[in-house]
Amino acid sequence: MPRTPGGRSAVLFIFITVLVDTIGLGIILPVMPELIMQLTGEGLSQAAVYGGWLWFIYAVMQFFCAPVLGNLSDRFGRRPVILFALLALGLDYLIMAVAPNIVWLFVGRTIAGMAGASYTPAYAYLADVSPPEKRAQNFGLVGAAFGSGFIVGPAVGGLLGTLGPRAPFFAAAGFALVNVTLGFFVLPESLSTGSRRPFDLRRANPLGTMLQLRKFPAVTGFATSLFVWQVAHQVLPSTWSYYTMLKFRWSEAEVGASLAFVGIIMAVGQGGLTRLIIPHLGERRAARAGLFFGAAAFAGYAFATRGWMMYVLMLAWLAAGLVYPSINAILSRLIPANAQGELQGGVASLSSISAITGPPLMTQLFGHFSAAGASIHFPGAAFLFAALLAAGSGVLFLRAGRSRATSSTAQVLSTVAPESNLPQEL
Repeated sequence: MPRTPGGRSAVLFIFITVLVDTIGLGIILPVMPELIMQLTGEGLSQAAVYGGWLWFIYAVMQFFCAPVLGNLSDRFGRRPVILFALLALGLDYLIMAVAPNIVWLFVGRTIAGMAGASYTPAYAYLADVSPPEKRAQNFGLVGAAFGSGFIVGPAVGGLLGTLGPRAPFFAAAGFALVNVTLGFFVLPESLSTGSRRPFDLRRANPLGTMLQLRKFPAVTGFATSLFVWQVAHQVLPSTWSYYTMLKFRWSEAEVGASLAFVGIIMAVGQGGLTRLIIPHLGERRAARAGLFFGAAAFAGYAFATRGWMMYVLMLAWLAAGLVYPSINAILSRLIPANAQGELQGGVASLSSISAITGPPLMTQLFGHFSAAGASIHFPGAAFLFAALLAAGSGVLFLRAGRSRATSSTAQVLSTVAPESNLPQEL
């Protein structure tokens, strides 16, 4: 479709695409521990370690392939790249549904990582159709779609899990393939032919993307803060199911219900509050508040003694959910229009690096401190470490903001009085 979409209809298309995609992801989370234990014969602590390495292989492949998808979307348009990613995701779920051993799970995760899912070109799509002052709110809608998918997906996955740990994977494959069909008929192209740029392999790799983004010095500090935050955030998808099953004896249905509640929080926070809080506070204040509440929530998870406490602490994500859309919007303001796909590819690469390092680290911490023979039995160790990382991300964000302000002041002064002898500190 050659036409360029605009306004609310284009945003709705992306919302539905990410929503259906995330429903498929949410369906499998409650049953992943049981399937791994079934295929390996191990207990929860060791199954969590396998789960961490499954996240690892997915992230490694996404790290190398996400910049390629971002740059391909800058060359050929967003639509074909999004559809390809969704088709590969459906194949991944089918492979995992029939996996006879743990190796097949790794094969499926490899395929999904190569595709990079649909988020990289989806964010670039939104950048195409959104004015700069609306990008944070529209980026938040992607988070809202993610949250809404987690309302439906885990709840359905927990129920389907009663039929066996493989049933949710078949359902997830169906959702992904429906998503491809939906996108084929209703998703128009957002990037006009005149706005496209040639594909350059040097820029379509993780290192090349990072080097290109370094041309914009203000990006580095904010991107580093976002990366550390994402490493901390990896504790949730990688250890939540194992931690709650071990510490609170939750069933698959109870895990699914808790993830569905997280989805409600994300939908409300990123779908509604982004449009109220970010315009009122500004992107930087919203990000600072989110980092503070996120660190507090992680610490609370680590020391919770009752299952209901986890639900209370989840409310902090009404604020913590503002971090990603706020920082992503700050970054998008610092990058030219014809490099938005490259920016999102770079952000996705940072996310992949966090997913390469985060899940193995977090699941190893959980596995070590939750094992029967552990000298210190503290299953919440991974969440406490995540809290420290979130606090560090906040410090980096503050430093990046001060550096940006100092740089802007120096530029203004040099423009107003280029010949004056200004102090070197400026």
